[in-house]
Amino acid sequence: MRNQSFTTEFVLLGISQNPNVQKTVFGMLLLVYIATIVGNMLIVVTIFCSPALLVSPMYYFLAVLSFLDACFFSAITPKMVVDSIDERKNISYEGCMIQLFAEHFFGGAEMIILTVMAYDHYVAICKPLHYSSIMTWRLCGILVGVSWTGGFLHSIIQILFTFHLPCRGPNVIDHFMCDLYPLLGLACTDTHILGLLVITKVG
Repeated sequence: MRNQSFTTEFVLLGISQNPNVQKTVFGMLLLVYIATIVGNMLIVVTIFCSPALLVSPMYYFLAVLSFLDACFFSAITPKMVVDSIDERKNISYEGCMIQLFAEHFFGGAEMIILTVMAYDHYVAICKPLHYSSIMTWRLCGILVGVSWTGGFLHSIIQILFTFHLPCRGPNVIDHFMCDLYPLLGLACTDTHILGLLVITKVG
């Protein structure tokens, strides 16, 4: 599937090369990751275990957002935590593509859910008498489905861009994770137009 690419792995330079700074970064990242996962999962469990909250679309969307946020952090942070104290900061081509797909999938779905939540608030504020007839459970389910589908399409487009990049030269990424822009810098071709397309799609 890699088409013209001969690179089998990438080297992530990470946040710092200083051993003392790496230990500090390790501790901070681990604490932030644990706090993020525990906090988001507490929100999800609290909402789904409270029938009074679950009947409200606002809390339903909040639970979905918290779950997506936990998944997004889990796609990126564990590798960052390990790399912050590991001398070898390598990631395979396949691992890089999986990380790229996951971060854009969950990130894209989060953005759409935030938009859905804004629409939910708009209906609640501007059309309070019609709120229950507009924000039905069927519509809520459709909107959550649209967010997952939108995140998937957003991620697939990113992966298709990346698969067609010819990476035969250096494989060192001056970044702490695999992302499209650092990979564009490694491509053995002019990526100016591709960069503009990516900016247009993200914007």
